[in-house]
Amino acid sequence: MNMKDKSILYLLVSSFILLVSCQQNKTEVQSYTSGNEKILVDESFAPIVEDQAFVFESAYDNAKLELLMKSENELINMFLEDTAQVAILSRLLTPDERKHFENKKIEIRVNRFAIDGIALITHRSAKDSTATVADIIKVLKGESSGIVSLVFDNANSSTVRYFKELAGVKDLPAKGVYALKSNSDVIKYVYDNPGTIGVVGVNWMVQPPVELEKQVEALKILGVKNLEGKPGSDGFYKPDQNDIALELYPLTRSLYIINCEGGAGLGTGFASFIAGERGQRIVLKSGLLPDSIPSREINIINKLN
Repeated sequence: MNMKDKSILYLLVSSFILLVSCQQNKTEVQSYTSGNEKILVDESFAPIVEDQAFVFESAYDNAKLELLMKSENELINMFLEDTAQVAILSRLLTPDERKHFENKKIEIRVNRFAIDGIALITHRSAKDSTATVADIIKVLKGESSGIVSLVFDNANSSTVRYFKELAGVKDLPAKGVYALKSNSDVIKYVYDNPGTIGVVGVNWMVQPPVELEKQVEALKILGVKNLEGKPGSDGFYKPDQNDIALELYPLTRSLYIINCEGGAGLGTGFASFIAGERGQRIVLKSGLLPDSIPSREINIINKLN
């Protein structure tokens, strides 16, 4: 190889290395709107987070979010193992969980961005269209109830934890309550087994994945009546935004994005986006209740002049 050929080869190799370096730096530079970030997401409200991430990445070309969908117990374990510094949960960290980050001098930043309604679903052919919290508690305690069975997404999910706390039980009964693997599995099971009642986040019914649209169309959401003396005990209410906002629907939970980056980064930018007006509009469209209702501008035209 002569000197001319060597010079050309050197130029090509140098150009390739520079190109690769530029591509890497394009996403490695961490800022509010650029870089790579792993986000741990509770699977029970995956659709709304996927929507948020899609719009966020579309707005910021240099931002790349890797969503890790897990059950709540799996998610917490990964969070405490520092697999990721940002998590989206339906509860706050416990004092012991907070100590893990506080001992490392990491500031914990929390944003509530939505209120989710937990929907009870059944096949449209089923006669029942309502349920009571009293009957839900009975079946979770293994007692005779107007509800024959409840089907949950995952034994380690936030939804199961929520209902255990509601009923004041540590374990699910051996009969009448079943846990599958995911919200998708619940929807498919209820579709295939008319008469059963499934438990899913309402977002799965309002904006289902394309592959589940047929099944969701064949299902209905039950109205739920609260315990006597509590808000929503005067009738049967559904997890729509109006009834959630008026605190009439009894099965609700707050959604939080918990940021333990320890500094300014893409997680902070994503949290700000979700809590901001654009992110809150996405929440509004999803069927959940935004933490802050986006403002609406109305132009009034005076045609008399």
